[in-house]
Amino acid sequence: MTRYSGIHGLGIVDTGNATTVARVDGIIIDPVTATVVAIEARAGRSHSAVHWPDIAGFGDAVTVASPGAIRPADGRAAELRGARHDLLRKRVLTDAGDEIGRVVDIDFDPRTGTVTGLVTDNGTVDGARLMGCGSYAVVVRGR
Repeated sequence: MTRYSGIHGLGIVDTGNATTVARVDGIIIDPVTATVVAIEARAGRSHSAVHWPDIAGFGDAVTVASPGAIRPADGRAAELRGARHDLLRKRVLTDAGDEIGRVVDIDFDPRTGTVTGLVTDNGTVDGARLMGCGSYAVVVRGR
């Protein structure tokens, strides 16, 4: 598994010429499917995205096949981009309305993008429980 805090700030490297073309600046998650749809990329003052299918791998850097992989967010990534849908630092509520913590990090499978856990200040919640995210909270299925 890979943790978001472990990739934040990493270089995004073009494997064609081994140059750093941007840095990881965020993560875009679809709460309905509990998957990473893109990572946010920053190159200087420019903010773009690398959509999941364009990511070649994760390690000491995030690799992409070409600099063209870094582009404006579109489709579902564009819909979910922004503070309203950002899971980090939000309250976690069960579908019964009980607060169980705040999201402090996110675990995901680097091969599939599946969210495997929401790391909260009170422990880890299984990513399969993720139901939704709004401006106020992240909602998860009760146990």
